[in-house]
Amino acid sequence: MGEPSNDDLSIRVQCRLLSISRSGWYYDPKGEHPLNLKLMRLIDEQFLLTPYYGSRQMARHLRRQGYCVGRHRVRRLMRIMGLRAIYQEPRTSQPHPAHKVYPYLLRNLAVTQANQVWCTDITYIPIRRGFLYLVAIMDWHSRKVLSWRLSNTMDTLFCVEALEEALDLYGRPEIFNTDQGSQFTSFDFTSVLKENGIKISMDGKGRWMDNVFIERLWRSLKYECVYLNAFEDGAQARQQIGAWLTHYNQTRPHSTFNGQTPDEVYNKAKNYQGHAPDNRKNVA
Repeated sequence: MGEPSNDDLSIRVQCRLLSISRSGWYYDPKGEHPLNLKLMRLIDEQFLLTPYYGSRQMARHLRRQGYCVGRHRVRRLMRIMGLRAIYQEPRTSQPHPAHKVYPYLLRNLAVTQANQVWCTDITYIPIRRGFLYLVAIMDWHSRKVLSWRLSNTMDTLFCVEALEEALDLYGRPEIFNTDQGSQFTSFDFTSVLKENGIKISMDGKGRWMDNVFIERLWRSLKYECVYLNAFEDGAQARQQIGAWLTHYNQTRPHSTFNGQTPDEVYNKAKNYQGHAPDNRKNVA
């Protein structure tokens, strides 16, 4: 874990090395009622199967499992988890009224190169005394996870830190795709993209399929790592999620790529692109 008394490495640098946000450094979990934590896990598992379930339908599902819960309780828990049903909601509920929403640029686009399109999303991670949020940056062509961060809050900072790390390590994509969440429509996040000359693309409202590849990543992560382990705290979650993401990138065969791993596809695509003139950094 980190060492606050380390004179050689600042807290900011240590957080970067540990792949956590600075807010996560100071996180003191307050705990949540054990029943609510169990309900949140059940909601999370069901939402992966039926992402069109809103709070009303999810409450019905939980009652069929024997839990006496109402819609308002389920709605509060889903809001804490950052889960939104994929059906079209009334336009009275905007991600953030002051943030610009950009058009979706990937429809009918042939994505054939590494660093042509990147995407990102946030998911909920349960731990024994509460929960954390995980953001990941993914290369659309190869499905390679370029960077990730854990945080105890749904703030913008940990998303910006993950984006900046991916840019430092892998250069710049042509297009960056997100959903319409306030973290990604925020000035702090979009300004980094604009400063690097990256085109901004955003999913249609309520259309999780527009960012389908990272949604599939979350499903694999949850069933192959998160649900098989009862994380005690953020440190254990970070270590095991980090190990699984390394496995996913380097050794987990991908059926779409005839058994190749995301790293192999990414590196092969970069090598194929060769040394054509490009204003992007090429570290991979």
